[in-house]
This record gives sequence, C-alpha cells and structure tokens, in this order.
Amino acid sequence: MISRRQSIAVKIGPVTVGGAAPIVVQSMTNTDTADIDATVAQVASLARAGSELVRITVNDEGAAAAVPHIRERLDRQSIFVPLIGDFHFNGHRLLQAHPDCAAALSKLRINPGNVGRGSKRDPQFAQMIETACRYHKPVRIGVNWGSLDQDLLTRMMDENSREASPKPAIEVMREAIVVSALDSARRAEELGLGPDMIVISAKVSGVQDLIAVYRRLAARCSYPLHLGLTEAGMGSKGIVASTAGIGVLLQEGIGDTIRVSLTPEPGGDRTQEVIVAQEILQTMGLRSFTPMVIACPGCGRTTSTYFQELAQKIQGHIRHRMPEWRKQRSGVETMTVAVMGCVVNGPGESKHANVGISLPGTGEVPVAPVYEDGKKTVTLKGDRIAEEFQELVERYVERSYRPHPEKAV
Repeated sequence: MISRRQSIAVKIGPVTVGGAAPIVVQSMTNTDTADIDATVAQVASLARAGSELVRITVNDEGAAAAVPHIRERLDRQSIFVPLIGDFHFNGHRLLQAHPDCAAALSKLRINPGNVGRGSKRDPQFAQMIETACRYHKPVRIGVNWGSLDQDLLTRMMDENSREASPKPAIEVMREAIVVSALDSARRAEELGLGPDMIVISAKVSGVQDLIAVYRRLAARCSYPLHLGLTEAGMGSKGIVASTAGIGVLLQEGIGDTIRVSLTPEPGGDRTQEVIVAQEILQTMGLRSFTPMVIACPGCGRTTSTYFQELAQKIQGHIRHRMPEWRKQRSGVETMTVAVMGCVVNGPGESKHANVGISLPGTGEVPVAPVYEDGKKTVTLKGDRIAEEFQELVERYVERSYRPHPEKAV
C-alpha cells in the first residue's frame, strides 16, 4: 500500500484535491475557448471519459466572455465538471473586465512567470489573487520552466556564480522553479488567500527534472501538488515519459492531481490523455476506473490473431458498457478480465482474474475453458466464442456486482 504525503485539502467545486481525497485526473481542452460549441463539446467528451477537472484557455476578451456561457451549457447537460481558467500575461485585465468569467470558473491557474515583469509583476499578481479571494476561487500556482520568472532566475544564477563552488546550472534552475512556486504561494497567503485555496504545480519536460523538483516541493510545503510533464510529446514517447515521471512520484506518495499532457495526432481524440492518466493510477493500485483486461503478448505458440482480436473486442465492449455499469453497479470498476492465448499461462492467469478465458494456441485442442473467480465454469467451442464470452462477462457483472442503493428501489 502506497503511503501518501499529507497535504492540505482544497475544494474545487464538487471535487476535493489533497487531504485524504483520491488522486484526481485532470485534462485540458485544445479548442478556441471563444468557440462555445466546440469547447462545450470537448469538455463534455473529456468529462465523460473520466476527467474530473478540465482546464480551458482564457487568453483574450472573446474567451473570457464565453466562459459563463460554456458553464451554463454544460450545466444544462448535467455535466458539472469544474472548469479551470488558464491565464497568462493579461489575466488581471480579463478577470477585472469579465467578472462573470471569474464567477463561472471553479479555479484560476496563474503562472508566476507570466503575470508581469519588474514593477508590474506584484500588482498584477495581487490583482488576480484579490479576484480569487473576492469570488472564493482556489488558485493553482503553476510554474513552468519554459516561462520561468526571468528576474528570479537571473538573480539566482548570479548568486550561484559568486559561490566558491557553484552548482550546475540545471540545479539552479530546478531550485528557481521551487522558489518561484513557494514564494508566490506565500505572497498569495499574505494577500488573503487561505492555504486551503492553493494548489502548486511545477511543470518541466524532463523526467529526472520532474522527479527532483517535486521531491523538493513535497519536502518544503503541504499544499496539494499537481503532477505532469509539460510538452510530454506524442504517442508512445509521451505516454512512456509521463508514466516514468509521474509513476515514480506517486510511488513515493507525492501528488494529488495528475495530467498526462499528450500531443494528439492530427485530428486525434483528446480523451486519450484522460485514459492514460486513469491507467497510470489503476495499474499502480491507487484508484479503479474501469475493468482491466489482462492479455498475453503472444509468441510462437499463438500464430493466430484470434486471441488478440478477442482481447480488443472485450476491451472495447467494457469501455462501451462502463458508463452504464458505473451508474448501475457498485464496484464493477475493480473487475479483471483475462484473455489468454495458449495453455502455458492461460489457465493460471484466467484463474487469477474475475473472469478469464484460455484460448487454444497453435496446434492445441480447439476449445476455450472459461474461469470465474478461480473455478472453471464452461468450455467454449465453435465460431461464436467471442460472442459467448462477452455474454458470460455481462452475466458475471449482473450477478456479482450489487446495484447502487439508489438504483435498488
């Protein structure tokens, strides 16, 4: 059992982040927020996929004016996912000019490196914090090393260069990220924002930098921490890099919300980042979102693609059915289903799952024993193995997972 770092609990709309609350999955839209139809559709899609917080860009007058309409439209669809406003450079002006935007958002994201330079920085930061206080909105102090406060970094680099044994530049940069986040959080508290209204993130694009920075933050504050590699990349690279960094920190008990910042393929589905984040948490045993399908990789014993096709069908069927199962059945998200390709590990792995099937490998007898909770229940044969196994999974769910109390009336 992973022991989590103790952090302050922060309420973001109906969602609690930190404290004893489960680790929360967050995502972000890539629509033009001023396009209300497109943004509502994407927020709804992300929420249905399981995103518990959704961040939207608020970068200009059109986006700020659209936010309350987006919130209203989502509420009419009974999609109550909290919206987080992402502000850079002009957030102080937009929030002042559009108070309805501030009221409609559940949290503000402020990047200390992008609130202003020199003499403008503190008053513009203060203006945003005062707005957060006025509307009782929590704030994420979101430092990003691509837009780190250059005044702070220059000062720390200069101080380091005067040391007898200067640290490597990367060490100074890591420390500057931490200092920027913690100094900004302290300043927010001085301006009246309670510690239970602050979340911190420190986004970097290197796995070792991510781990080093968050270890320092975890040791030096009790604010909830939002984890994620920024600019993680596309496809398998983005998934592997995010999992490597986030997984190490979660194993150490660090992290209260996570986002997997994948670059989607052109025209790709934005919800992939939600699914990957859920799978990180579920495979680590931290949360359960949907039944897990266990399938062998295949080898020379499995020259047919049948077991791969069945695993794909079953996984697709489970994802399709999960929204309805989640409404109707308690605990179904913890179910495991095994689809195995031959007799080597097939029967044993199938017995460990809630429901498992051991398909015949090359040259094996063309039968497929099915196991439920460790016991063999039936042997499937013929051309309808996939359909019959799918029906068995459906019956297992109906028999094994109780209806939610409010559905049992």
